[in-house]
Amino acid sequence: MGLPIIFSIDDDPQVLRAISRDLKTHYRDKYKVLSTTSVAEAMESLLELQNKGEEVAIFVSDQRMPEMQGVEFLEKAMVLFPFAKRVLLTAYSDTEAAIKAINDVRLDYYLMKPWDPPEEKLYPAIDELLHDWQANYRPDFKGIKVIGYQFSPKAHEIKDFLAGNLVPFAWLDAETNEIGKQIAATNSLCPVDFPAVVFEDGSLLKTPSLIDIASRIGLNAKTKQQIYDVVIIGAGPAGLAASVYGASEGLSTLLIERKAPGGQAGTSSRIENYLGFPTGLSGAELTRRAITQATRFGTEFLSPQFVKEIKLKDKYKTIVLGDGNEVNAKAVVITTGVDYRKLETKGIEDFTGKGIYYGAASTEASSCGNKDAYVLGGGNSAGQAAMYLSKFAKNVYILIRKNDLTSSMSSYLIDQIKGTDNITIMGCTEIVEASGTDHLEALKLVDLNTSEERTVPADALFIFIGAKPYTDWIGLEIIKNGKGFIETGRDMKSHVNFKQIWKSQRDPYLLETSSPGIFAAGDVRAGAMNRVTSAVGEGSMSISFVHQYLSEV
Repeated sequence: MGLPIIFSIDDDPQVLRAISRDLKTHYRDKYKVLSTTSVAEAMESLLELQNKGEEVAIFVSDQRMPEMQGVEFLEKAMVLFPFAKRVLLTAYSDTEAAIKAINDVRLDYYLMKPWDPPEEKLYPAIDELLHDWQANYRPDFKGIKVIGYQFSPKAHEIKDFLAGNLVPFAWLDAETNEIGKQIAATNSLCPVDFPAVVFEDGSLLKTPSLIDIASRIGLNAKTKQQIYDVVIIGAGPAGLAASVYGASEGLSTLLIERKAPGGQAGTSSRIENYLGFPTGLSGAELTRRAITQATRFGTEFLSPQFVKEIKLKDKYKTIVLGDGNEVNAKAVVITTGVDYRKLETKGIEDFTGKGIYYGAASTEASSCGNKDAYVLGGGNSAGQAAMYLSKFAKNVYILIRKNDLTSSMSSYLIDQIKGTDNITIMGCTEIVEASGTDHLEALKLVDLNTSEERTVPADALFIFIGAKPYTDWIGLEIIKNGKGFIETGRDMKSHVNFKQIWKSQRDPYLLETSSPGIFAAGDVRAGAMNRVTSAVGEGSMSISFVHQYLSEV
């Protein structure tokens, strides 16, 4: 957090130098002293300071200025910093104007020129005002601010992207948050401008794309090389592990992620069965550690960027990116993981991003304060989400088709849920319909045993109903099973077209796809165990097979 500011303005440069000198002499250790002779420059600077989250403690303004009288300037300045103390510099002839200002702008003090000696006529008054200001001062958040409407899919996308990339930000509701409303007013933002993002340097983007945001927060937008030893597609646990081992073993390594690192594991509020962390850790913390480790070894990280296709060119694999650019690789590891399956129930699509979310419990949990939240799903991800939501929501309801959670959730999570008073398990229950006006307000549920339907109020619904592999983009006659998961290793030999597709003299390696030199690891692979530890193991193992493949070419 930067030092609070004492801001002075006077059109007479000699007077301004004198007041600035005296203020800096006495207050420079605890306050930053800024000054200007121009009202226009002052207002421009104050808007930038507000957007950056800086705080002005005191305004010291001359009364007689050609651009604008001091009282009028203070009126405008108070719109930006309403809690700052106000001091007017006056001559003896301006006493009446100063007294009038006490009523008009709630003036805190008027200072006669000259103020010599400052030890008697300046510092005691300023000290007292600063003491009063400090009593109510609460430092503002000094990071990225996202301003918008709570039930906006675009705002949710931006919040999810920032959270997934471990970028601290403050969410300011444009309708209910006072700071959000103030920034919107002073920057003349209209409803069509939301969501807006204010960056640490005070700059502001209206309805930005994720690419726009990524370039501002330092994520790589372009690759540095034309050819890589290995390109890893997908930055979930498997991809992160592969990138750590690839880069640490001397391979030029590129990691491409279409959304944010961590995959589904990255959104987990608590992973308690990961080896070496007896008290557990969040998915975000695991992701942060892995990204730091990978980049320290030299992995290049490209995000947000998706891959449209992989083409073969001689012995190289050409990765075609979403923006049309191409990257060449000697080997490829596909670790794109899985997406949550879409719920096709009536009304769900209408309110997705407006109270209904796939995953994202950690991003939207704070908006569930004293509300009823529903979690659909009986796996570990759903259980972890319910536990996290229980810290915010008044009530959390877990909806499952089966009688209980024993067949789909780890026992440690079941025990935690049973011991949490505001979590209720609703077995043998399905959602029939979601309804509301501009956001989710109610769910119609059906009891699968009795077929009885009832409508319940619902402020939020988080969906965790199993996964489908993210493999629709993959061509090259890469063999997949009936559900779209990539087949690897000797399991492919039973495929009817294996001999027509596989052209190498050797058998495929354990994690190799039907295209030599292209490997698959983690949840995207057929037969994967769908656990973080197994994904990390497969990602690490894939690099050993990459080395064997590269030794052949």
